Amino acid sequence: MEVRTTHLYKPESIDTFKKQLLAWSQQFYEVVWMDSNGFNNTYSSFDTVLAVDAITCIQTDYHEAFIKLKEYQSTTQDWIFGYLTYDLKNAVENLKSRNFDGLQFPELYFFQPKKLFFFHEDMVEMCYLNMVSDEFEADLNDISQYEPIENKKENTLFNINIKSRIQKADYLDKVKNMLEHIHRGDIYEANFCQEFYAENTNIQPLEIYQKLNTISKPPFATFIKLGDKYVLSASPERYLKKTENKIISQPIKGTAKRSKNKIEDNRLKEQLALDEKERSENIMIVDLVRNDLSKTAIKGSVQVEELCKVYSFPQVHQMISTITSEINTSEHAAHIIESTFPMGSMTGAPKISAMKIIEDLEETKRGVYSGAVGYFTPNNDFDFNVVIRSILYNETKQYVSFSVGSAITAKSNPLKEYEECLIKAKAMREVLENEIYK
Repeated sequence: MEVRTTHLYKPESIDTFKKQLLAWSQQFYEVVWMDSNGFNNTYSSFDTVLAVDAITCIQTDYHEAFIKLKEYQSTTQDWIFGYLTYDLKNAVENLKSRNFDGLQFPELYFFQPKKLFFFHEDMVEMCYLNMVSDEFEADLNDISQYEPIENKKENTLFNINIKSRIQKADYLDKVKNMLEHIHRGDIYEANFCQEFYAENTNIQPLEIYQKLNTISKPPFATFIKLGDKYVLSASPERYLKKTENKIISQPIKGTAKRSKNKIEDNRLKEQLALDEKERSENIMIVDLVRNDLSKTAIKGSVQVEELCKVYSFPQVHQMISTITSEINTSEHAAHIIESTFPMGSMTGAPKISAMKIIEDLEETKRGVYSGAVGYFTPNNDFDFNVVIRSILYNETKQYVSFSVGSAITAKSNPLKEYEECLIKAKAMREVLENEIYK
C-alpha cells in the first residue's frame, strides 16, 4: 500500500483554479476528472476530483475481467480510477459482443494516480504519493500559469459530418421487432440504443467537454483522457455507490424536454411525474435493481428510498429512483459491482434476455457507452456513474461517436421513442456541429 501526503490549498477563485487545473492535466497520459457541478445531494462525497499520472494500471478485455479487477484493487489498496465497458456483460453471463466497434477502447481500464485533487467547497485537498509529494508547490506554480481554455481568444471551428448508424426507417422497424418480443413475453422492457458518429475527424476534446458540461451541468460529469482515447461525459445518472456497508443505486428512467417558459416547464415536469408509461418503465427497473442488490444484501435490507422522483437539469427533466441495501463487511467491493453489472437502466428486464435481444438488434458495440466511470477508495468504497450523454473519441483513428437510447415497453410508440433519442442527442450534436466560440 502506497502512502500519500495531503496538502490543503485555498485558491483565490475556485472556478478559475478548476479550469486551470483541467488545462494543466492535459500533459499527462492518464486523466480522470469527475465534476458534480454543485449537485450536492445526500450521497455526494466531494464537489470535484482530478486523478492524473499512473504509477500502476490495469487494462484488459472481458475475459476474467472482474477477477483481475478484484486482484488489482485488493493489491493496490489505494485510490484507483477508471471505467468498465458495457461489454463486461460477457464476463458475467454467457454473452457475446459482435457488433461494429469504431472506437477500439480496452474493455476495462483502471489506474492508480500519483496525484489527486479533491474539491470541497472553497478548499482543494491535494493527495500526492510520497514519491512525488515534494512536487506540489512547483505544481501549484505551474497550474497558475495555465490560461483557462474558454479564455483563449482564437475561434475554434469544427466541420463535423455526423452520420447515423441506424437510419430512421430501420430504427422504427427494429423497435417494432422489439415490441414483438415484448408481446410474445420474451422481455418486459429493453433499452435500445443507436450510434451517431463522424469519421476522419479531429476535435479538441477538452473544449468539447467544457462546452457539453456548460450546456448540461449534470451531477456526474466526467472527462477522461487515456493516451489517445477520450470520454467526454455529461451523465446525470449514478450507477452504484458503496459507503461503508451501504450500497446506493439511482437509476434514471423517464425523460421530458425543458421549456424556457416557466409555466410550460412546470407543466412538462408534472406531466412526466404522472406519465403512466414513464412510471411503469422506472418501476420495472427499480424491481430489477432491487433483485440485483439482493444478491449481496443482508436479508431484508433492500429499500426504495425514493420512487419516481422528478429532477430538473438544464436540458431535460428526469425521473430518478433511489434504492439502497446493507451488506456484510466480508463482501468484496468489485464483487458487488460484478453482481449488478451491467446496470438495469441500460439493459432491461429480464436482464439476460434483454441483453441478447439488444445485441441482435443494435448495430454498434456499446463499449464505454452504457458502461460506468468511477473510482475505488483505499478503504474499499466506490462510486460509479452510468456513461450516457457522452461523446467518445479515438484520436488516432479520428473517430468520434455518441450513442443514445430509450426504454422500449409494451406501451412504446416507435416514432416517439425515436424523438426521445433525438432530444437526448441534442446537446452532443450541438457541441460537435456548431462552432465552439464566436
